[in-house]
Amino acid sequence: MTESSVDEAIARVEDQLSVVFGRARTVWKEAAQQIHPELNPAGYKLLSTVVRLGSTNAHVLAELFDMDKSVVSRQLRMLEEVGLVESRPDERDGRVRVLVPTPVALERVTSVRARNQSRLHAALRERTPEELLLFAEMLGVIAEA
Repeated sequence: MTESSVDEAIARVEDQLSVVFGRARTVWKEAAQQIHPELNPAGYKLLSTVVRLGSTNAHVLAELFDMDKSVVSRQLRMLEEVGLVESRPDERDGRVRVLVPTPVALERVTSVRARNQSRLHAALRERTPEELLLFAEMLGVIAEA
């Protein structure tokens, strides 16, 4: 393989990543609307992370997403107001607030995730396990770059 062909292949990967990221934004927007009509994509990402972790706090979420704490606080306040998360005192340190998903949030996020996983499965089911493992490995390489 020549250096030129490698550069062309990398450019193609960059193009496709751009398409994937655009699609991800659309999926997050659709998912947010399916959860609650007032929820935006940033709120969905925070909520789905609270669901995945089971419990967390605003500081952890701000760090995970490299978001301003005020943005995270506004989103979390809205999630609380619409009944998707609850804020409780931390059992170990009462000064800290722990966020937990409500049963409604668990049900809705699980449902949205199932639909998204079904779409991904449908898109990839014709690939061999070897192709999928290589794809997962390449995504890992990109994630670490």
